[in-house]
Amino acid sequence: MGIVHNIKNMPLARKLGAFVALSEIEHTVLEGLHKRRRTFCAGRDLVHQGQSGQAAYILVSGWACSYKILMNGHRQIVDFQIPGDFLGLRSVLLKLSDHSVEPISDIEVTEVNVSDLLEAFAETPRLAAAVLWAVSRDEAMVVEHLVDIGRRNAAERMAHFLLELGARLSLVGLGSKAGYACPLSQYLLADALGLSSIHVNRVLRKLRETGMLTFREGYVAFDNYEQLIEFAEFDPVYLDQAGPLLP
Repeated sequence: MGIVHNIKNMPLARKLGAFVALSEIEHTVLEGLHKRRRTFCAGRDLVHQGQSGQAAYILVSGWACSYKILMNGHRQIVDFQIPGDFLGLRSVLLKLSDHSVEPISDIEVTEVNVSDLLEAFAETPRLAAAVLWAVSRDEAMVVEHLVDIGRRNAAERMAHFLLELGARLSLVGLGSKAGYACPLSQYLLADALGLSSIHVNRVLRKLRETGMLTFREGYVAFDNYEQLIEFAEFDPVYLDQAGPLLP
């Protein structure tokens, strides 16, 4: 019972619980995926673009980013990963990893091989469905980020992105409508949102001066949550966090 209680409080279990009400057996199988714990220091890639035979990871604590390196050496951050997210899941299914993953802070992960996943999925198909939901949700976020860059102005883009992070963190018990701890620098935000660092600074100042949001000393504070949602036209339906779809 103690093991099941512990896994229920872990970020991945909280996240998958938004899709399916996990049974004790499913929690126990999920616990089995957390056997091989590893730590990585900030700045040390754990998934490498273009390499084969890599393991996947479940992020237990800390933040990471996934990114691609272009032929000219420029980097584009694709997304940020928070506790409860998979890192490099495609790396165990594709011949070559199509992106790299770098810790933003020191992180703790569990290493997962493809054989571990297949065994878990064969034993608990509902758990497999929950992981498929999580992957589909990640894809929906990528689509929304394309809309961010293509159709929202800089201030709307920033507001929408920080609201999305808040919703994601709230799902795993690390955020609320008041705000959340955030280790992202203005440089990282600029890289992810297609802005310059100077532009990011101006946008954050504008959001602060209008009384909607303050990002200071590693904490995002929603000063006026409802106004910020209206300003960013943030509709969290694509995050699919309304409650378990499967009993």
